[in-house]
Amino acid sequence: METLIINYNSREKRFAYLKDNRVENIVFDRPEHRSLVGNIYFGTVTKVLPGMNAVFIDIGEEKNAYLHRDVLPSYLLSAEKQKSVTSFAHQGEKMLVQVDKDATGTKGARVTGIIEIQGPNLIYMPKGRYVAVSKKIAEEGQKAKLRRSGSRLKTEEEGIIFRTSSITSTEDEILAELMTLRENHQELLQKVATMKKPGIIFQKDTFIEMILDQVARMASGEVIVDDLALKKLAEEKNDQVKSIYYNGKENIFSVHKVEHEIDKALKRIVWLDNGAYLIFDETEALTIIDVNTGKFSGKTNYQDTVLKTNQLAAKEVVRQLRLRDIGGIVLIDFIDMTRSEDKQSIISLIETELTKDQKRTKMIGFTPLGILQLTRKKTKVTLSEALEVKCPVCDGTGRILSPETVGFRLERELLEHRNSEFEAVLVETTKEVKDELLGPNEAHRQALEELMHIKLYFSVQPSARHYYILKQFGNLSEISQKGFDS
Repeated sequence: METLIINYNSREKRFAYLKDNRVENIVFDRPEHRSLVGNIYFGTVTKVLPGMNAVFIDIGEEKNAYLHRDVLPSYLLSAEKQKSVTSFAHQGEKMLVQVDKDATGTKGARVTGIIEIQGPNLIYMPKGRYVAVSKKIAEEGQKAKLRRSGSRLKTEEEGIIFRTSSITSTEDEILAELMTLRENHQELLQKVATMKKPGIIFQKDTFIEMILDQVARMASGEVIVDDLALKKLAEEKNDQVKSIYYNGKENIFSVHKVEHEIDKALKRIVWLDNGAYLIFDETEALTIIDVNTGKFSGKTNYQDTVLKTNQLAAKEVVRQLRLRDIGGIVLIDFIDMTRSEDKQSIISLIETELTKDQKRTKMIGFTPLGILQLTRKKTKVTLSEALEVKCPVCDGTGRILSPETVGFRLERELLEHRNSEFEAVLVETTKEVKDELLGPNEAHRQALEELMHIKLYFSVQPSARHYYILKQFGNLSEISQKGFDS
């Protein structure tokens, strides 16, 4: 059974798609993290980089956007494709651009100069110069018919992509829609003419679109939503699915146990049903997934046990990629398989599971070290990036200096002050660092004080991060009054 649970009645919008009571996808929409993908901006070129064949564009957002030469309209219209980006764009140039990948980390958004304006059956590109058909239309005769129709209807500069729904539309309906999309483009140009500085001219409500796309794909089941207007939209989109309005006091995600699934999707370790587990390590460059047998030992020979564990892991990995919305390069370190047919079965299984994913994924294959490589299209931040911040204690590494390390550093710095004119020193630090410095039952205190010719006093403070500060040097009576343990 398919279930779509939509939490829309607060500032943070969310929906979760469940298949047979198992969460397959979770999507968040926050005002501060709202996706810019699909938005159209009026921008100004701030920097031209011949070495990268790209330009940076001020679009009125916090970070400048990145635009490659190959998606500049002037490049597409040119017959001289070997020329550098400097032949197609210059600093200070004004242009329309559309976001195709959100900003992540220190990088700004990636944009294209090939504007796409979507309709129910068409995607219209004023400077696209080609005709394409949705990959979901499999029948070659239908594809050829649509391509011929598109070539007749468009101008030389224009581009058209036929969406899946276009196969049920007549050519007159397609032409009428194309005329409407052309008018929409002219309205954008008129708006640009009134603008004096970079900024947004069209904002796409991608969240509502994603909800309605998910509703349209459901063959049966339920849509449970806490907003009446959205309930009506869902009913209009798919009358084969039952729409239910929820108005209880408890949050709709809590009632249906989705909050618990969100917490699990943020954990580093994911347990499998047979006692094996996965470890997820997300970095800025790539994501590494390690498969471990854990408690699973199997009842047959070792290679069969390995294959069974890897098969379970493969299914869960693809599900987790969707749940966590992980994109970019993904490396999966499966348990070593010696039989080539086992590796091929894992690849086939992952390819089958990937058909459930709406984002494009490219399978690269196994490396000589047995690590499976794939890439998944990345358009926005991952679930962990959206919901979590870098730990201020460990700076996102997951590790901090041990009290022993900090204790030895403190000892070395104290020894730099040996034989000074001061009688005592006040050190602010944690209990753990103090214990490492002085040893069990303060066994090292006397030797250290005699070596330094300075008495040690401590101000002990609780802290998740081990540290020390040499607060004050002075005479014995002054410092002794300030030292305390807390």
